[in-house]
Amino acid sequence: MRPHRPLWRPAEGFTLIEVLVALSIVAIALMAGVQASSALTRNASRQADTLLAHVCAENELVKVRLSRQMPSVGDSTQACEQAGRVLQVSVAVRPTPNPSFRRVDAQALDEQGRPIVKLSTVVGRW
Repeated sequence: MRPHRPLWRPAEGFTLIEVLVALSIVAIALMAGVQASSALTRNASRQADTLLAHVCAENELVKVRLSRQMPSVGDSTQACEQAGRVLQVSVAVRPTPNPSFRRVDAQALDEQGRPIVKLSTVVGRW
C-alpha cells in the first residue's frame, strides 16, 4: 500500500506579495541613496565655486594693496579665470569718514551675475 498524499501541498518559496514588498523596500533605499549622493555632489560643487570666487576676490584686494596707491573712488569689473571658469569680480571703492582711508569691496559673481562671495578691506595712505 502506498502512503496517502494530500491533494494540496504548501508551495515552497516566496509569494508574489513578498517579492513586491522586498522590491519596494530596496527601491526606497536606493532612492534615498541617490538623493544623498546628489546632495553631496551639489555641496561639493558649491564649495568649489565658493573657493574659486574667494581666490578671485582676494586677488583683486591684493592688487589694490600691492599698488601702494590710494585707490580712486568708483566701481570696476574684472574677469578672473580660475580652474577653467571665468568669474566676474566687481570692485567698489568707497570713501570713509577719515580721508586717509578707503573701503574696498570685491564681489565675485558667477556666469549669470549672481554673487558668490564678497570680501572687504580698508586701504590707507602710504
